[in-house]
Amino acid sequence: MDNIMSSKLFTTRQGTVLLGVIAAIIAAIALIVYLNNYRNSVTPAPVSVLVATKTIPQGLSGDVLAQSTSFYEVASIPANKVLSGAITDASTLSGKYALVNISPNSQLTASQFGASTGVQNQLKPNERAVVVDLGSPQSVGGQIAAGSLVDFWVLTGSQGSSGVNRPVAKLLFQNMYVLGVNGGNVTLRAESPTQAGQIIYASSNDQIWLALRPTVGTKPKSPTVSSRQVTGG
Repeated sequence: MDNIMSSKLFTTRQGTVLLGVIAAIIAAIALIVYLNNYRNSVTPAPVSVLVATKTIPQGLSGDVLAQSTSFYEVASIPANKVLSGAITDASTLSGKYALVNISPNSQLTASQFGASTGVQNQLKPNERAVVVDLGSPQSVGGQIAAGSLVDFWVLTGSQGSSGVNRPVAKLLFQNMYVLGVNGGNVTLRAESPTQAGQIIYASSNDQIWLALRPTVGTKPKSPTVSSRQVTGG
């Protein structure tokens, strides 16, 4: 009986059509499996690129950035999501500066960094570059360089209750960014024209000392004295 049914299945038109449909379904399934396997085999592997973990300010030295991983992390990004010129090695930033502010979670790209053609390219509209002339001790024995962060101290006179002037060390500003160093001249980035004026006044009337800060890991605290006491305001 089974042989008779099989024979009819192969010899009747309906049987032939049914077998064709079954064969087509099997072929389609095989094709889908093949394409999935092929797609998986040719999909590019994710790429490890540098991604900002917090805002990287314009003007930040690439050398400082490369020495600290607090500003970025190495993230695995799908190949089709990697931006053109994405940076994969922090050492390629040596000698360069951030040309723009880079937002957190942004991929670092080559177009965001370049050689500085002047400090004006590292200043926001309200910022100012101020040069102070310092000796070796006041500039931490030449250890301060472009990209350093410093505290700005002044040695000034203060009249005591007895009417006698005595020297007093006062912390005027903290966490100031150094734009450049040329011999004893240190170029600082003032956050405003007012701050620039206070620095100029202090450099003309008092003795200035800079204290080198770690690049990361410390938080500025309120100055021990109002800057008005230094500027005479």
